[in-house]
Amino acid sequence: MSDVTKVYGEATIGVDDLDIEVRDGEFLVLVGPSGCGKSTTLELVAGLQRPTGGEIHIEDQLVNDVKPQNRGIAMVFQDYALYPHKTVADNLQFGLKYTTDLDKAELQSRVEDIAELLDITELLGDKPTQLSGGQQQRVALGRAIARDPSVFLLDEPLSNLDAKLRTTMRAELLELQEDLDVTTIYVTHDQTEAMTMGDRIAVMDNGYLQQVGTPNEVYNEPENKFVARFIGSPSMNIFTGTIERSEVTTPLFEFSLEDGPDHGYQGPGKIGIRPDDVEIHEDESDGLFRAPVRVIEELGSENLVHLDLDSDVEGEFIARVDERVRPKTGDLVGVSFPEEAVYLFDGDDKAVKHRQMR
Repeated sequence: MSDVTKVYGEATIGVDDLDIEVRDGEFLVLVGPSGCGKSTTLELVAGLQRPTGGEIHIEDQLVNDVKPQNRGIAMVFQDYALYPHKTVADNLQFGLKYTTDLDKAELQSRVEDIAELLDITELLGDKPTQLSGGQQQRVALGRAIARDPSVFLLDEPLSNLDAKLRTTMRAELLELQEDLDVTTIYVTHDQTEAMTMGDRIAVMDNGYLQQVGTPNEVYNEPENKFVARFIGSPSMNIFTGTIERSEVTTPLFEFSLEDGPDHGYQGPGKIGIRPDDVEIHEDESDGLFRAPVRVIEELGSENLVHLDLDSDVEGEFIARVDERVRPKTGDLVGVSFPEEAVYLFDGDDKAVKHRQMR
């Protein structure tokens, strides 16, 4: 995709000046909040929408004017879009009847092979209403696989499944994509899905591409504050302050960068720290500042401590701590974090310092 833009009406921008090269055999995840343009991007690649500007190539062919059925793509929708009056077998072979010259025996053989691959052979005679959500998802995938596409397009295919089944199906999807070695573009709003599934992740917001990189890159080296906050759960804690060479000042604390200023920025900015890097001290006199505990979430192997801070912090301030750290609601605790874990952002929210890898 090169300089791709999609404008609705006179002013509503769906996608603006989008440049992404999807590598052969890659699993690329488009992620971002609702309305960011990720589904629009997928539909542009599929040919369901026409770009206002720019070029879309599939295997070196310009496809802006190519009909969807001739693009060599297969798409799986969020609601699976199965034909309710047809059996699983009929759903699997439906598209093949109109896009191939396979005879009846060849169609049957293709369906049986796909059913065996997806472990749904015993369901071939059933109709979609008789299937669970996970089984319907497998059928939808099978219908896409049957076309032997050059590109898979998956639009939030796991969002209708329960949490446990989503985890299982994520692993199965990855194994399937690796076995088939098909270039795949996967849309989700769930950053956990993006981090666990993507070879690379494209983070979008308000129609604009914010960053493309490996899961490690977008997590540890975000290009701006939006990516830093969106990738990671709980979100990065952000303070508003001033950056002056090796000193960072906020209304709550002052922080010295003893390793020296290698970022070259001075002026208004933000300081970020991930919840995993926050240290909680039961002795409130320890640390950079102190704050009351608003609530604590006990998750078994770890606890999430929510602190009650003022409006100088974007959103909530959360610390992810060891299960043995269990302050009570209302307790005053000390808060600190190591220098190497700090992120800095300039006045335009561009990252000027990333945390150092452990």
